[in-house]
Amino acid sequence: MPPTSPFGRTVCAMVTPFTPDGQLDLDGAQRLADHLVGAGGCDGLVLSGTTGESPTTTGAEKEALVRAVTEAVGSRARITAGVGSNDTRHTVELARAAEAAGADGVLVVTPYYSRPPQDAVEEHFRTVADAVGVPVMLYDIPARTGTRIEAETMLRLAEHPRIEGVKDCSYDLLGSAKVIARTGLAYYSGSEELNLPLRSVGAVGYVSTVANVAGPLLAAALDAFEAGAHEEAARRHRRALPLIELMMADGLPGTVTAKALLGALGLPGGPVRAPLRAADAERTERLLKAFRATQ
Repeated sequence: MPPTSPFGRTVCAMVTPFTPDGQLDLDGAQRLADHLVGAGGCDGLVLSGTTGESPTTTGAEKEALVRAVTEAVGSRARITAGVGSNDTRHTVELARAAEAAGADGVLVVTPYYSRPPQDAVEEHFRTVADAVGVPVMLYDIPARTGTRIEAETMLRLAEHPRIEGVKDCSYDLLGSAKVIARTGLAYYSGSEELNLPLRSVGAVGYVSTVANVAGPLLAAALDAFEAGAHEEAARRHRRALPLIELMMADGLPGTVTAKALLGALGLPGGPVRAPLRAADAERTERLLKAFRATQ
């Protein structure tokens, strides 16, 4: 049986749909969320994360998005709201607003740009966790923030009663496995090519951009692993790799590639906000071809 977690297991880092003129599309968000937790194979959604364009959405938009999506999915999925920023006070405000709007948990990224030392990183997370009554997922993504959550810091933070999970984009399988072995933290792969490797050492599941369009395929690999069919799990995992590579490691941000595919598939997504730019027709066709090959 898979480990349990208050954030779900097959979690989509959902895009934030916008209207053609760039406004928040709450109707589209509800329709997309309903699709993802139905046919999309997701039992959890992360809103306003990296994929959700959190740097270019306002606090009011983030709050409205949580309210709309929780209304749309009800108890069918766990809703985690991205509330991280490089300002502890602002992060606390966003976290409290997300909780009030109905989020089941909050995702808090390491403070970026200012590159605080580890004792300050720890204090930041503790301050946010002290301010809310819902579970907190730490977001370790040093390639974007410039600062790692070091293993010893993670071990200390695991003692906090509301710090319950980690979205792991550290690309450090050894370090992650050591923390998993020594804590009760629910670990999630934040890098789809590591979904199965991390699950094999005790992770709970994934928080995935690719799940916006290929959630059932990603979930199938975990399902097979948990059924003891490890060769089949590996086969399903490998089947997803070309699409994962094209969406996440071929020069464009995952938000851009996910929205390009969603649009091509007739699902809500809309444009990206500047400074991001939409994928061109040639790239979109390549994405669509890779997606079709997974079906």
